[in-house]
Amino acid sequence: MAEHEKQHIPAELAKLEEYMKERVGLGTSFDLGVRKVKILKQDVNLYFINGLCDTAFILEIMEQLIEINDHEKASSDAYDIIFNRIVHQSVSPVKTIDEMVDHVLSGSISIVVEGAESALIVDVRSYPGRQPQEPDTEKVVRGSRDGFVENIIVNTALTRRRIRDEKLRFEMIKVGERSKMDVSIAYIKDIANPDLVEVIRKELQQIKIDGTTMGDKAIEEFLVKQGYNPFPLVRYTERADVAATHLLEGHVLIYTDTSPSIIITPTTYFHHVQHAEEYRESALVGTFIRWVRFIGIFTSIVLLPLWFLFVLEPNLLPENLAFIGPNEQTNVPLVLQLFIADIGIEFLRIAAIHTPTPLSTAMGLIAAVMIGDIAIQVGIFVPETILYVAIAAVGTFATPSYELSVANKLVRLSLLLLVSLFGTYGLVIGMTVVLLALASVRSLNTPYLWPLLPFNPGAFMQIAIRRSVPGSKIRPSIVQPKNVHKQP
Repeated sequence: MAEHEKQHIPAELAKLEEYMKERVGLGTSFDLGVRKVKILKQDVNLYFINGLCDTAFILEIMEQLIEINDHEKASSDAYDIIFNRIVHQSVSPVKTIDEMVDHVLSGSISIVVEGAESALIVDVRSYPGRQPQEPDTEKVVRGSRDGFVENIIVNTALTRRRIRDEKLRFEMIKVGERSKMDVSIAYIKDIANPDLVEVIRKELQQIKIDGTTMGDKAIEEFLVKQGYNPFPLVRYTERADVAATHLLEGHVLIYTDTSPSIIITPTTYFHHVQHAEEYRESALVGTFIRWVRFIGIFTSIVLLPLWFLFVLEPNLLPENLAFIGPNEQTNVPLVLQLFIADIGIEFLRIAAIHTPTPLSTAMGLIAAVMIGDIAIQVGIFVPETILYVAIAAVGTFATPSYELSVANKLVRLSLLLLVSLFGTYGLVIGMTVVLLALASVRSLNTPYLWPLLPFNPGAFMQIAIRRSVPGSKIRPSIVQPKNVHKQP
C-alpha cells in the first residue's frame, strides 16, 4: 500500500467502498464489515473488524448517530454534527486512506460521511486476551501478582499505575510493512538519557520487514544485532514492578503489542542475575538470597568442568579431597557420560514444555526413577556423573534469566570439551576466552561486564550487597541519567 500512502479519502463513498473491496478484502474477508446508514439524508459508512472491536461501544455510537435524524435539520452539516455528537473519549479525523485502513485493521472503527474528505476514527478496540496474572518465570513469595499480558494498552496502564509522573512518556511506533505492529518506547523524560532514547527510536524506525510476528524477540534482534552471541544483550521482564523500577533508574523500555514481556535497555550481565524476590525481603536476607543465587550460577558453569579436570588429573586434589572421582569404571567414556546426561536434561526440559501439565509429573518420575536409576545399574553412567550433572542443572534453574541460563550451559559444555582435550590448559584458556569475549561485548554502547569491567566500586557494591531503599540514593551511572539522584 506504499503507493497509496498520500491518497486522500474520496468524497464519493462508492469509490472508497470499491477501494476497500479491491485492496483490503471487503466482501471477501468475513471479519471486515461495513454498516451503511443515512444521517440527515447523507450516506454514512462505518467500517470495522469483528473480534477487535467492543460491540457494546459500536451499538451505543450507532444509537447516537440515528438519533441525530430526530433532532437536527436535514440542511445541517452532517460531518460536524457527527463529530460533535459521538460520545467517546478518543475521536480523531484522518485524511488519507492508508491511515484509515491502518486504524480499522488495528481495531478502531472508521466513520465516513458522504462529501467529507476525511474519516472519523473512534478507538473502540477490545483485543482478546487474558487478565493480568503473576508470571510463571518471575514468581515471588510476597509481592504483587499482576504481570504483563499480550495487550499493550493494559501493559502501559499497569506501568502508569505505579509511576504517576507527568514526565513518563510512551512513544508509539508502528513496525512492519504488513504487520504494522504497535511498539512503544517508554522512558521518564527528565531522567532517561535523550541520546539513548534517540538511538532506540531511530533503530525501530529503520526496521524494514514484512512483519514481526515473534513480537519482542524480533524487535530485539533488529535493535542490538546480536548475531550468534548466546548471551542476552537485553533483559526481559513480565513484572510491572520490575519495569517501573528500571524506568525510575533511567532505563528505556520497549513495549510490543502481542508480547507479555517487555525489553529493558541498556543492560549488563549483572542485570540478568538479579530477581525481584531479593527486593521483597529485608536487605540482609536479600543479600543472602543474592549470594546463594550467585553461587548457583557459578556452579552451573564451572562445577562439571572442574570435577572432570580433577578426575583426569587427581594430583591437583589435596589429600583430604582425594575421594572425589568415580570409584568404578564403565564402558562409556566419562566425558561422553557428562554430555549425554547434560543434553538429556535438556531433552526433559523441552519435553516438559510440550507435555500437558497433568502428564509432566509422571514424565518426571519416569525420567528420574526409571531412566536414571536403570542407566546406573546397567553401567552406562557412574553415580557421581548423575550427582554433579544434577547439581549443575539446579544451578541452571536458579539463574533468573532463562536466556542467560542457556548461554551458561553452552559455556559449560564448551569448557567440558576443552578440558577433555587439553586438561588444565583447556580450562584456563576456555575461561580466559569467555571473559575476554564478555568484556568485548557492548549492548547499545554499554560495557557488558560493567561495573566489574570497567570497575566501578560503588556500583559493584550495590550488586554484591542488596542495599535498603533509603540507602540507595544514586541512579546507576551506566544509563547516564539526566538526574543522578533518586532522592532529594
